[in-house]
Amino acid sequence: MFNLMVPSFAFIASLSLSLSIASADIYKYEDDEGVLHFTDAPTDHRFKIFKRDIKKDKQFRTHFRLAKSVGNPTEFEPIINSCALEFGVDKSLVKAVIHAESGYDPNAVSAKGASGLMQLMPGTARSLKVGNSFDPAENVRGGVRYLRFLLDTFKGDEALALAAYNAGLSRVAQYGGIPPYKETRNYVAKVLEYRKSYR
Repeated sequence: MFNLMVPSFAFIASLSLSLSIASADIYKYEDDEGVLHFTDAPTDHRFKIFKRDIKKDKQFRTHFRLAKSVGNPTEFEPIINSCALEFGVDKSLVKAVIHAESGYDPNAVSAKGASGLMQLMPGTARSLKVGNSFDPAENVRGGVRYLRFLLDTFKGDEALALAAYNAGLSRVAQYGGIPPYKETRNYVAKVLEYRKSYR
């Protein structure tokens, strides 16, 4: 991992060249004093992609292009639309989360015990008053309600909300941004990529 800070006026070709040698994605943000911050392991949501690792990006796109949903999305369209409208969450985001979480399999169970279309953990399901996580209507309503809570918590920042959905609210708070976990970063990228196909 590296971190680099340079004044914006000093951002020259040599810096671009040195960054091009890196074998990881490079992120940057400019602070209030005009200082550019660069890193390959962002821990703050203000960091935006500056240069993507071409090799990794190609593998990423190939992997997600081939990913298939095992269920039939149209079967759950009425439930998704209703819950998205009720809680004011973009239905394309809900569909993307379901695609990433369960592949539209209402009987899916993860190794960690999450279950249903939106893969609710038992404790989360209880707190959302979801009695049967395998019931599509209950599961989606609980999941969308939780997604709404996370979006409100992070003031509409979808990337942080998705990171919290995957890794937990406390982890995002701990790191002040998307946690440095490969699984979580891939998850956020995957959901946002899937979302494009549902718009």
